[in-house]
Amino acid sequence: MSMEKWYCAYYMDVYSFAMTIVKNADLAEEITQETFYRAMRSRFLGKSSELTWLCAIAKNLCTDALRAGSKTEEIAEDMQDGMNVEQMVMDKASTLAIHQALHVMEEPYKEVFSLRIFGELPFAEIGMIFGKTENWARVTYHRAKLKLQRKLQLESGDR
Repeated sequence: MSMEKWYCAYYMDVYSFAMTIVKNADLAEEITQETFYRAMRSRFLGKSSELTWLCAIAKNLCTDALRAGSKTEEIAEDMQDGMNVEQMVMDKASTLAIHQALHVMEEPYKEVFSLRIFGELPFAEIGMIFGKTENWARVTYHRAKLKLQRKLQLESGDR
């Protein structure tokens, strides 16, 4: 069976499986897409059913996402005390200051932050763009956010 047929046949099963584990529709969707992407890059050996194989891939991705999620929650808690960059992007008055700060930020921080916030790409795709891991993308994004916060705080302190 071709990957396209597998996708049509098993998409909802894999999505439902991921959803029961992560309990988040957006994350389950992302995991389902990544499952089929990894399956396409791998070779099915036939030691189990196609669905079992796909669910095993999805289970590993769910585990990784939940692990990363707990780290992300820790970062989010740390961010609550400081300036929230994502909120500032929504504030039009702050947008110019953010773009000016981003303009002088060094790579890869500038591009990773832009891809995540403005391009709304998942960390896995950002990592693939750079030929790195999803975790690398998460860490680089977090560092970029901290650099941006420090720059914006310094500028707001100058006023």
